Amino acid sequence: MLGGEFSDKSAKVVSYRWLICSLLFFATVIIYMDRQVFGILAPVLQKNIGWNEIEYGYIIAAFSGSYALGLLFVGRFIDKVGTRIGYFLSILVWSIAAIGHAFVKTVFDFGLARSFLGFGESGNFPAANKATAEWFPKKERALAFGIFN
Repeated sequence: MLGGEFSDKSAKVVSYRWLICSLLFFATVIIYMDRQVFGILAPVLQKNIGWNEIEYGYIIAAFSGSYALGLLFVGRFIDKVGTRIGYFLSILVWSIAAIGHAFVKTVFDFGLARSFLGFGESGNFPAANKATAEWFPKKERALAFGIFN
C-alpha cells in the first residue's frame, strides 16, 4: 500500500482470499447439512432399511468414532501434503461416502458409509483453519474463522 492506495495485485489477493473464505463456508455448511438431514430422514430410513433404535445408535457411533479418529490423523496429513491437496482429498472421501449412502441396503452398510463420511468430514476444520491462517492476515483471521464456522 503506497500513498493509501491498494495496488492491483493486493486487491486481487484480498478478493481471492474472501472467495476462499466463502468456499470454506459452503463446504462447512454441507457438512452440517449432512449431519442434520440424517437425523431428519432417520424415521423414513428406519422403515426402509429396518434398523431399530440400538442399531441407529451404532450408526451414529460409527460416524462419531471415525470423525474423532480422523481428527487425530487428518491434521498431520494435511500438514504433510499441504492444505490444497489435503482438503481436496478430504472432500473427495466425504463426497464418495455421501454418494455411497444411496447404494446401501443393510444396517452394516449404512454404518460403513457413515463411518467413511465421518472420516472424510474430519478434514474440514483442520484444512479450513490452515487455509484461513495461510490466506488472511492476523487482523482478519477471527472474522474469517467466524464466517466459515
